[in-house]
Amino acid sequence: MLKGRGDRVGGLHRRSAQGEALGAIGIVGTLGDLVQMDVNQLTQHFQGSDVIIFAAGAGDTDSDAMIDAIDGDGAAKAAAAARQAGVRRFILVSVFPEAGRNENLGDSFEHYIAVKKRADVALTKTDLDWVILRPSTLINEAGIGTVSLGPAEVHTVVRRDDVAATIVELIHAPAVTRVVLELTHGTTPVACAVAMLGRAETNVKSRLQPSNSARQK
Repeated sequence: MLKGRGDRVGGLHRRSAQGEALGAIGIVGTLGDLVQMDVNQLTQHFQGSDVIIFAAGAGDTDSDAMIDAIDGDGAAKAAAAARQAGVRRFILVSVFPEAGRNENLGDSFEHYIAVKKRADVALTKTDLDWVILRPSTLINEAGIGTVSLGPAEVHTVVRRDDVAATIVELIHAPAVTRVVLELTHGTTPVACAVAMLGRAETNVKSRLQPSNSARQK
């Protein structure tokens, strides 16, 4: 999607097969392990970027240590590296706090939810131009191009393709900044959903600006 818009795209991947998949669509990725890399190494990788998308995750592992290392410490290292590299915009893919509630998914899942929340909070304390995106439970059905997106949504499901499309639009919507957004299945075209948020943010900022007469006083 980003390539189709003319963007230069890169990414960090852990397995050679992932690099081959990226190469097949004209993207040069970097082989590396987020857990092993330090802030300085990530900073070198981020140099020259306009936006960092943090979508790394420990996946289906039951290891609390890996969840801490990737979803927690990894996000913190990436945010620090973005600041060090001078990359202001940082989009963090997080999780709905209601995800998996009442499904008895186990202690590791509860730990995962807690770690993701702490990562969200830590990012909001930085001076980056951040956006936190919390998708509902992900499903693999083909995207439909419509969503429901806002500061608070009812948890349902969302297609992975539609999450990707939303991230692409957020990258190109600098007016949408320093907000936590929840994303679910819905009926609003993705571009319209993001554009409406951008207009709302602009209107709020305009209302907060003092008038000429107020400044003169």
